[in-house]
Amino acid sequence: MPTEVKSLNEECGLFGVWGSPDAAQLTYFGLHALQHRGQEGAGITANDQGTLKSERGFGLLADVFRDPRRLARLKGQAAVGHVRYTTAGNHGLENIQPLGFNFSDCQFALAHNGNLTNAVTLRRRLEQHGAIFHASSDSEILMHLVRRSPAASLTDQVKDALRQVHGGFAYLLMTNDRLYAALDPNGFRPLVVGQLPTGGYVVCSETCALDAVGARFIQDVQPGQLLTIDDDGLKIDHYTTDTQLAICSMEYIYFARPDSDIHGVNVHSARKRMGAQLALEQPVDADIVVGVPNSSLSAATGYAEASGLPYEMGLIKNQYSSRTFIQPTQALREQGVRMKLSAVKGVVAGKRVVLIDDSIVRGTTSKRIVKLLKDAGAKAVHLRIASPPLRYPCFYGIDIQTTKELIAAQQSIPEMCQTFGADSLGFLSEQGVIDAVGLNVDAPYGGLCMAYFNGDYPTPLYDYQAEYDAEIQQLQAKQKG
Repeated sequence: MPTEVKSLNEECGLFGVWGSPDAAQLTYFGLHALQHRGQEGAGITANDQGTLKSERGFGLLADVFRDPRRLARLKGQAAVGHVRYTTAGNHGLENIQPLGFNFSDCQFALAHNGNLTNAVTLRRRLEQHGAIFHASSDSEILMHLVRRSPAASLTDQVKDALRQVHGGFAYLLMTNDRLYAALDPNGFRPLVVGQLPTGGYVVCSETCALDAVGARFIQDVQPGQLLTIDDDGLKIDHYTTDTQLAICSMEYIYFARPDSDIHGVNVHSARKRMGAQLALEQPVDADIVVGVPNSSLSAATGYAEASGLPYEMGLIKNQYSSRTFIQPTQALREQGVRMKLSAVKGVVAGKRVVLIDDSIVRGTTSKRIVKLLKDAGAKAVHLRIASPPLRYPCFYGIDIQTTKELIAAQQSIPEMCQTFGADSLGFLSEQGVIDAVGLNVDAPYGGLCMAYFNGDYPTPLYDYQAEYDAEIQQLQAKQKG
């Protein structure tokens, strides 16, 4: 099983282009726009007249390609790229994507965003039949399934493989002569396709990456779809029709960039509506509204407008510090909070502050920020969260695979308020999130996955089910005791 993870970690970012002479350079620009989705490693594979060549490494995209010769080596009219945060597998170079596969008859490059819920079972079965794995991530499984499929054509082999993997996945699979893109039957992860002014096509995780390379948005890739892009253009097909949209609600709450649109909904606007709804549901008598930079600023402006309270920049973020959740240890994360945030004493001193944050995972950052504001002279700090309490694990690609690190699973709201040192604490309701996003699709929870908040998973959990059931039983017993 994957190791226990101690923070809320973002998704990976995917970017693929077909039909552009500067494909690798475009992929670099696209991945730069998606850097917020993964900061552990990055890689680009280019297709030069049917020959695939890769450059991969640890760290930020700019670090991996600090030497301009690395990018210059990636020639060709097609490329796929990936920025990584670990969801399954260890942190070795062999897990940094795109993963490359060289066979006697062809080459493949595979990039994956998400997490497979039946990876352990599939891997065990494949190994029993002689499969050899080079990486420890679950991404490699799809390639083994493709190559072992008895289907007549490569496209049918890919469809066959996609029907066997379960969980959350967005895949880009580049071969010598085409680029495939596929999304899981629930569409947990965002994936979009666009077209360049020169006629080439782009598939990537968010629309902000389309904007970065000047591509025109065509459509969101839909659950169960399989796209094929080659020199003849774009073909949209499907590998299954047994689908139901359940896009990760945390994409709208926290993960995606504010300038991205997901299924026609602008992320900033959705967050602003969450903040406005939060003001209606959790009002408070205060002087100013302060948002935790940067991901909570949209919600904070919404709260301020709806409540009639002035929005103030009471916290400043050092733009040159890394995001705290990326730090591997608790001590480093706490030091990271001190490095990245400071309170503006002239703004908050003597004021009753409504502090808006988008979500609470472990709670250590919330405690630190409340203390920052009070040390700066805030008369009161009323903490308002623009999402419901995060009480359940995620198995579709976000690293919350245990309740032990989720403070809302361990403490009641009054207990959390005391832990944080806040004067009051309030959360947005589930319906508030659903209404604020407003996808208006005929699906449970308005087309969102809300399992983090209510434990209602859209799919079976397969390999995770027994461990999850045991953990929930332990938690319930502890709460009763």
